[in-house]
Amino acid sequence: MDRKEKNERKARKFIMKIELLGMLDYEKIKTELKEKVENVDEVIDMLKKNETEKRAQIVSSAGRLSRFTGNVFNVLEMSENNSFEKNLKFIKRVTGMGHDSITDHDYLVFAIQDVSPVIEQIIIAERFCSFTIKSRREVDFSNVGFYTPNFHDDNGNVLENNYEIKEKYQEYMKSLFKKYSEFEGMGIPKEDARFILPYCYYSNILMGIDAHVLRDMIIKFTKTKYSKIQELREFGERLLEIANDKVPYLTELVEKEECSYVDEIETYLNKYVSENEKNYKILEKVRLINSTPEVDKTILVSAFMRRYQLDKENAEALYKKVTNDNPDFKKNLMRKIAFDGDKLELTQVNFDFQVPISFAVLTHLTRHRTHQIMVPDFVPNVNLSNYKTPPQIKAKCKEEYDRVYKENVEMYELFKKKYKICENDLIYFTLSGNMVNVITNMDGKTLKHILALRECTKAQWETREMATNMHAEIDTLKGADEYSAILGPSCVTQGYCKEGKESCGRINNIK
Repeated sequence: MDRKEKNERKARKFIMKIELLGMLDYEKIKTELKEKVENVDEVIDMLKKNETEKRAQIVSSAGRLSRFTGNVFNVLEMSENNSFEKNLKFIKRVTGMGHDSITDHDYLVFAIQDVSPVIEQIIIAERFCSFTIKSRREVDFSNVGFYTPNFHDDNGNVLENNYEIKEKYQEYMKSLFKKYSEFEGMGIPKEDARFILPYCYYSNILMGIDAHVLRDMIIKFTKTKYSKIQELREFGERLLEIANDKVPYLTELVEKEECSYVDEIETYLNKYVSENEKNYKILEKVRLINSTPEVDKTILVSAFMRRYQLDKENAEALYKKVTNDNPDFKKNLMRKIAFDGDKLELTQVNFDFQVPISFAVLTHLTRHRTHQIMVPDFVPNVNLSNYKTPPQIKAKCKEEYDRVYKENVEMYELFKKKYKICENDLIYFTLSGNMVNVITNMDGKTLKHILALRECTKAQWETREMATNMHAEIDTLKGADEYSAILGPSCVTQGYCKEGKESCGRINNIK
């Protein structure tokens, strides 16, 4: 590695910045104690050490609680009286037996600066990870900067003309950000202009995660096929570096995991699927591909079973009797379940959707963590000719927008064929408006929550389009009339608006 590359790698570390946020503000404490304590640096080091030891005490207490006599506070006291080394050894012994759940009690919050949406999208896929992300609907992204990888061949070797390719890559990406600014200058809203942003732009994230999921995330980014993507590997290595310091019991759990750089499922499927058969089309609209039969009946009968401990047969008989006696019973009970209770009966039905969606708004769907979503991997690359055109762009500058996507495909092909760059490094040519088909499974409670937010007229236009199409699919189901009636924004379903002064005014027309 020559000096130029060493300096570049060193500089890049200051761009992707990840910090574990503690409960104590050490800099503030240091300032306040500076005039009062002689050895203030030693005090700060002691506090940091204590915070790490406290994490181990909590996790080791979780491991002891299920096996030791005494109440929870007895067990906590036992861990507090043990040395850090002894608690650490105990945690490793318990987790070594496969009881990883004790690490769920060690919760960490990370501040993540300047990572691309590639990382953003993959960490969101960890359904137990909490996150807040800078809004592309509200914030100007013309000067946020973007990620530049080293360029490799198919064998993972850095190309000899790496720096020449980087210069061409950076020149091209800057042109896309310039075009984004031009679109804004034409009066295109930020939420629509962002559809031409390349997937190398920088994002900033607050991520909350327990140690159990953190371990899985580190393994995913450092020991699987994802590690072949340079940025993901760097991200995983930085997380591991923090974990080694602050969550040391994870080190052994990560080290003992074997590397698996090949997708065995894909390798197996490739034996039976030809290249032509891998070609796909983006769906025209949302499609309901599977659902619980008799949705209304399933939800309402479960209310009898839950309240009176009835078996299914007797609950159904009672349901039939009551509905025959009272024609409004089904409607009234469904509304009480949806709006007056904890909505648990709604979880007894499930729906599978296949959803065509742009990368620009994919986060709007994936951020709802209570549904199970499958998003295609970035490698192999998506079809860059499939893209969504926002309405305002279609009205004002469609030809220019189409030209951006046409040139992007040409640039991708140039980098792939002329420079022989591996697909892992070409993922950043994905534009935010490119489309994918995703599959999601959600129960009735989750679907109700999502449609209440996304069918609102203030929701982003593509997610609203998705939500109304989901609702339309439910309308086609036989035996789901009462459930369908409780779906949608509160102004429609309950006659009031939750937006207050920021209401769109639709509620006035409804009233």
